[in-house]
Amino acid sequence: MAMERSKALFERAKKFMPGGVNSPVRSFRAVGGTPFFVGKGESCYLCDVDGKRYVDFVCSWGPLILGHAHPEVIAAVKQAVEKGTTYGTPTELEVLLAEKICQAFPSVEMLRLVSSGTEATMSAIRVARGYTGRRKIVKFEGCYHGHADHLLVKAGSGATTFGVPNSAGVPEGTAQDTIVLPYNDVETFNETMDSIGDEVAAVIVEPIAGNMGVVLPKIEFLKALREQTKKRGSILIFDEIITGFRVAFGGAQSLYDIKPDMTCLGKIVGGGFPLAVYGGRKEIMESVAPLGPVYQAGTLSGNPIAVTAGLKTIEILERDNPYPQLEQKTRKLTEAIAESSKEFGVNIQINQIASMFTVFFNDEPVTDYSSAKRSDVNLYAHFFHALLENGVYFPPSQFEAAFLSTAHDEQALAITQEAIRLAMKSISTC
Repeated sequence: MAMERSKALFERAKKFMPGGVNSPVRSFRAVGGTPFFVGKGESCYLCDVDGKRYVDFVCSWGPLILGHAHPEVIAAVKQAVEKGTTYGTPTELEVLLAEKICQAFPSVEMLRLVSSGTEATMSAIRVARGYTGRRKIVKFEGCYHGHADHLLVKAGSGATTFGVPNSAGVPEGTAQDTIVLPYNDVETFNETMDSIGDEVAAVIVEPIAGNMGVVLPKIEFLKALREQTKKRGSILIFDEIITGFRVAFGGAQSLYDIKPDMTCLGKIVGGGFPLAVYGGRKEIMESVAPLGPVYQAGTLSGNPIAVTAGLKTIEILERDNPYPQLEQKTRKLTEAIAESSKEFGVNIQINQIASMFTVFFNDEPVTDYSSAKRSDVNLYAHFFHALLENGVYFPPSQFEAAFLSTAHDEQALAITQEAIRLAMKSISTC
């Protein structure tokens, strides 16, 4: 029986873990069906416990820009593990990684290593509040910055109203310090900052959104964020946990030539291990203990295994500069998707930049959260399962980004293009 072991494991998992998973989207709740359980990853493929192989476009939600089990990364990690797994004291590796990141991101003059993206954004906001002495935060609809209480907030009923909790367990008082505005809406943002900008500690944004699917920024939107925060003395935080080292070696801020006050990084900086970063201007980061009054600590921060994997990954990216080739491969694939959709009369929108993209089943361009939510999630679910049946793994949600790695070769892309054509054909007849 297909997926026999995966189904059995899922039933066992549901007895001990909420929904049988350790992160919600893995449950396939958004697309239906039973998730497959992975036996191993190799190159651009995932192999499940039932022996089926899939071309992987999730790439562990972005970190694996070099593909699964890259030999240089694995070799470096094996050597590091033999020296111990954690020390709780400083290492030279931490210094080397910090230097590499600061060189790649000139806006980051000083940084702190942490273990997750949530920890990075949570800490950055605490620092911004400590540095400015203000409480209020501005974020944007559709941008996910981790599961800290003050960031699990949805928009209120008016443009400048405070947010309301988007999760049980989040106190209303916490949510009321966060203002949620439409992404890419320059006018509403400017009006808000003109009204209460002097009370805003930080504006946090994904400079290229990846958590409502890929949504590209309007350059005038990013410029407005920079101009208003500078004018009001607020801290501009770029959440580049997805885009850092993904869309360019220096992230989205290098593509758009906009310098934030603080930056959060994750995913690729850990090279497949739990590691994240928050950093920024020196005078801001000097607010962090032990130099300043803003406290943040972590037992596994700067873990030598994670730092080794991240450092090796960044070294390979700097040495090989795969970004032009990744862009070319991704564009070729998205063009093939567009051709197949046109052939079978299926309406889609494709948002793509560098090696990340989203296929929206939508009649109109997707430029913000509101337009993203108009996508047909049922058609996406059909598309997802048709691809999976033919050995291609796309994100199990309409509202996530897909990724390519350097390991996606011509054979894998040919398999994918044929699977996409078959998926579009099946949608046209349903």
